[in-house]
Amino acid sequence: MESRIKTTFAKKWEKYFPGAELPLVFYYTDEAPEEPIHVPDGWHCLICDLLVARQGDPLYFDVGSVGCGGARRYLGFSRDVMPDFEYFLSCGVPGKMEGERYKRSPDLVERLMKHYPAFDAPGKYIVFKRWDKVGRGDEPEAAIFFAPPDVLSGLFTLANFDEDNPHGVIAPFASGCASVVQFPYLEARSERPRATLGMFDVSARPCVKAEALTLAVPFKKLVAMIENMDESFLVTEAWSKVRKRIKGGA
Repeated sequence: MESRIKTTFAKKWEKYFPGAELPLVFYYTDEAPEEPIHVPDGWHCLICDLLVARQGDPLYFDVGSVGCGGARRYLGFSRDVMPDFEYFLSCGVPGKMEGERYKRSPDLVERLMKHYPAFDAPGKYIVFKRWDKVGRGDEPEAAIFFAPPDVLSGLFTLANFDEDNPHGVIAPFASGCASVVQFPYLEARSERPRATLGMFDVSARPCVKAEALTLAVPFKKLVAMIENMDESFLVTEAWSKVRKRIKGGA
């Protein structure tokens, strides 16, 4: 990442969102990490693992160290879907599997999955780093904000600032990891990338604070958002009232 972008964002973030948590970025690489690959003990939710990166320690994963089969798919390390997934996400199988009941029926799940294009990770490793830990040679795919409503309101409005339609932000039905990696990764490759609002996954909610959701922004769009900050609503009296509340809650 260019040092200019890193420094400019940090200054503007503290100016307009004082005390708010810095975002994570993620990127793929084939270079073996200097830090140990993060290997959770048994099954583990990726969103819980990301707390380590949010606290400042970079996280590296490869296909063998992701503790959840779904996360392997949504990070691009596998195209496999667990057996009987359509039952797992819906009604379950009596005596065999408890369903999550997130969808009405297995048939509905099968139709839903046609809208989730799989992708292949472009590197052996996926790396998550907090913004202040990103180096000059790192090339982020997207930034992931973990934020409460006041901060999200600013990010959401800024993401729509230069859009000529009302859909600059999407909120797809998705797992926590799909909303912070799969969708922003795919959006980054679209002609007009959109931000992804997420963390509505009930199973992943215990991994974040009660008031937190996520907004994952493709890096190209984030750069435009940074450039737009000083001419946007962020300089108005209306935002100053919200900004004071953000600062007071830090």
